[in-house]
Amino acid sequence: MLLARRSLLAATALAVFAPRRARAAGKRVAVIDWGHLETCLALGVVPVAATELRQYREIAVEPAPPPDVADIGLRGSPNIELLRMIAPDAILISDFYEYQRPLLERIAPTVNLPVYQPGKPPYALAERSTRAIGGMFGLKAEAEAFVAAAGAEIEAIGQRLGQVARHPIFIVSLGDSRHFRAFGADSMFGDVIARLGLENAWTDRTSYSAAAPVGLEALARVPEASVAVIGPTPPEVRRTLAENALWSALPAVEQGRAQELAPINHFGALPSALRFARELERAFGGEGRAG
Repeated sequence: MLLARRSLLAATALAVFAPRRARAAGKRVAVIDWGHLETCLALGVVPVAATELRQYREIAVEPAPPPDVADIGLRGSPNIELLRMIAPDAILISDFYEYQRPLLERIAPTVNLPVYQPGKPPYALAERSTRAIGGMFGLKAEAEAFVAAAGAEIEAIGQRLGQVARHPIFIVSLGDSRHFRAFGADSMFGDVIARLGLENAWTDRTSYSAAAPVGLEALARVPEASVAVIGPTPPEVRRTLAENALWSALPAVEQGRAQELAPINHFGALPSALRFARELERAFGGEGRAG
């Protein structure tokens, strides 16, 4: 019965990844933060405007915004004139964009829902923001269902991975051919790793989710660790990685325990948490790869 319930919850999570066309509760919302954008779309709320949509489609990927969502430019400096013309009923931001509030409040009531805060694992904050967004748009039941479904699916993936993934895992992104950014316990990736029952190989301090660029040689500090590379990796780095002597000499690479994952929003909410867990299972869920 428990397994059947978890399967149903997981199916619900998959279903709500396809955004409905209706603007929930008649509210026209503009979204600055990508984590809130993916959450709105997962709950069926289609914003009238959002930021950096071309990059979102390449990096966050899913849930995909419909083509009629207006692109209001950079997350760090949205097009205020265009936003004023669109005239949303509400604007969603996170702590990252609190400095924009004085300008945004002149256009519409601006709601700050934090997900990432220094030193705090973000998953619980993402659950809270999901429920808050559901409450804003009359979708409390849908929000609760999504929170429950995401938790159930991550738990199920953890049970499956726990049978085969026997190594601690570095979660990194590659900025160039000699350096990486490591995601720690205060990142969504690090939080999900813990919820999956796996060990994060990066134990040093991080600032807002990741450590500053670190030399590749640091990945050899834990020789038994696997390495999960979060995409997108710059094309020139991917082209030359196989010829990179430092990369090739890493124990994880020599022993086939380094895998590239699909692009995932580094500062995402529950949809990114789910995407990450699924990608980990795809990359490390086989006996041969897990070691």
